[in-house]
Amino acid sequence: MPAAHLPPRRAFLGLLLSSALALAGCAGSDNATTLPEAATAQLAVLETTDLHANVLGYDYFKLAEDKSVGFDRTATLIRQARADFPNTVLIDNGDTLQGTALADYQALVNPVACVDKLATYKAMDAIGFDAGTLGNHEFNYGLPYLAQVTGARFNVDGMPEVAAQAKCKGPDFPLALANVTSRKDGQTLYPPYVMIDKKITGTDKDGKPFVSVVKVAVIGFTPPGILAWDKRWLDGKVDVQGVVETAAKYVPMARAAGADLVIAASHGGFDSSAYSPTMENANYHLAKVAGIDAILMGHSHSEFPNAACATTSCNASGVDKVKGTLHDVPAVMPSYWGKAIGVISFSLEVKNGKWSIARDKTQVSLRKTLLDSATRSYVAADTAVSATVQAEHASAIDYVKTPIGQSDFAMSTYFADVGDVSAIQIVNAAQADYVARYVAANLPTYASLPVLSVSAPFKSGFAGGSDFTDVKAGNIAINNAADLYLYPNTVYAVKVNGAGIKAWLEKAAERFNRIDPTLTTEQALVSGFPGYNFDVFTSADLSYEIDVTQPTGSRIRNLLYKGVAIDAAAEFIVATNNYRGSGGGGFPGLNGSNVIYASPDANRDVLIEYIKARRNLALVTDGATRSWRFTRVATAGPVSFKSASGKLGVAQALGLGNVSVLRDDDGSGKGLGVYAIDLSR
Repeated sequence: MPAAHLPPRRAFLGLLLSSALALAGCAGSDNATTLPEAATAQLAVLETTDLHANVLGYDYFKLAEDKSVGFDRTATLIRQARADFPNTVLIDNGDTLQGTALADYQALVNPVACVDKLATYKAMDAIGFDAGTLGNHEFNYGLPYLAQVTGARFNVDGMPEVAAQAKCKGPDFPLALANVTSRKDGQTLYPPYVMIDKKITGTDKDGKPFVSVVKVAVIGFTPPGILAWDKRWLDGKVDVQGVVETAAKYVPMARAAGADLVIAASHGGFDSSAYSPTMENANYHLAKVAGIDAILMGHSHSEFPNAACATTSCNASGVDKVKGTLHDVPAVMPSYWGKAIGVISFSLEVKNGKWSIARDKTQVSLRKTLLDSATRSYVAADTAVSATVQAEHASAIDYVKTPIGQSDFAMSTYFADVGDVSAIQIVNAAQADYVARYVAANLPTYASLPVLSVSAPFKSGFAGGSDFTDVKAGNIAINNAADLYLYPNTVYAVKVNGAGIKAWLEKAAERFNRIDPTLTTEQALVSGFPGYNFDVFTSADLSYEIDVTQPTGSRIRNLLYKGVAIDAAAEFIVATNNYRGSGGGGFPGLNGSNVIYASPDANRDVLIEYIKARRNLALVTDGATRSWRFTRVATAGPVSFKSASGKLGVAQALGLGNVSVLRDDDGSGKGLGVYAIDLSR
């Protein structure tokens, strides 16, 4: 039985034992105990992160090939790197199991059997990984499912005793996770770190080749926010510790166990603001923990190193955004969805009989599947990898083609930032209908309260011109519903008052930069605030303005309920999702304490059932109820925003007559154009 699949404590001890045996097995050779002094070797640590079940370059929403994503092309980069470097270690940094219709199909629609390996892991095992960790989205489907597909057995409340749990098929590589522990026994769910005895080739001081073993410890971390984001699955079952505190505990242990290199696989980005144990992107501070040789990052869906990065954290003290270091520790983040791999190339040398790192020779880089942005050419897909999942891929396609209704209008998020609600209103309507019916039947205490609903444009161009919801008029199928609601969230109902609604909207309005009406130069309307946090109401009873000339926190004006100023003390029920209701996004007053109903039903399933019941959707009733507008203001210069190129006709068809084109191409090579909005109209 592989050590990584044993219960947590036994697994950890088993790994240490296996490491010790591996060393003992080498003791009689010249590999482990008699390293030639001044010998050198090169070791490249390769990282994948945030694959999000993009196994193949395919868009299940559009039912079409998408060469810009997919592990099948990532695998080609991995093979190339292995050819370029004599010695490599391949590590996955999490957010691997969730994110596509294929993932949802295997988790929710036709659950993968205990004896079968998950499609994502089949593809990854075809290329061969040395280790991995878990991101926050690994927990989206619950602990029993996570244990099953990773081949683990958890000693947590709500699951059978460990001895009674089936031994299911997981990946061929071990998973490490140091900062999530069971409340039942205080032990980590997975080994906090795994030790890889990596056989490498090097050269002695005379240039002669030799074979040795480098011991690489991989310590895994996930964002502490999982306790809020997946509260329905994790509450009362696990605890999550801060990344820095956890590293301070386990890095010395890994060193004591003989690690030559300690790699932190930390599913988070880096934030230079003050540290706290609940910090979501703590790697800036993690880099200060003594004994860490490299940090593999993710979660933020960004790139590092990145000379063009202009954020406060990228330009903070201790960050070298060109070389790719945090406080002189090599760090890398290779984008998302399989678009790149991260490479940290170490030059090793033997000093005093042990491997050490020649830090001045360490190099950090990214290798991308995109070869030429002008021609949109990509590396070829690895057919050996893609062949492993064709049956699951075909089943997922058949599933998402299932018809559920009709629409006489197109639903898109191309212009959601400037008021279009065609892709948002139907989600809000489905959530509100679901919650209202549940409250009427089960919660008489709240039956007199109005039910409102919020949703956001989940796809708002972050990844380029193809990263927008776009459901054509006509037949609606399950893949269209998945396009309208991207995540496997569940419906939550929260009780808030009028003041709470205003605070909610003020937070959402951080989507926009502050605009100076007197500037004659172009000003960007949209900030870095994520589109999935731009919550929007679409109710005929509620109306409000967003004044982008004002500072954040003071932008919501003329907030009316049924035509009069909203009563700050009046109570409402708002239908939302578990992420928001449990505190996701940092919205004021939303921390789980005011949840009146935590539904087990997924928002997407609620949407599908609502469309099935309605059958025929019409623009006038289902896609044109806009609750908000910008406060009118004349600006001396243009106010711009980005959307997919060539979509002005969409804006015009929606009646957005104050939108025009500034530039058809923003120059990023991502299929985005630059539009202007006249805020005076």
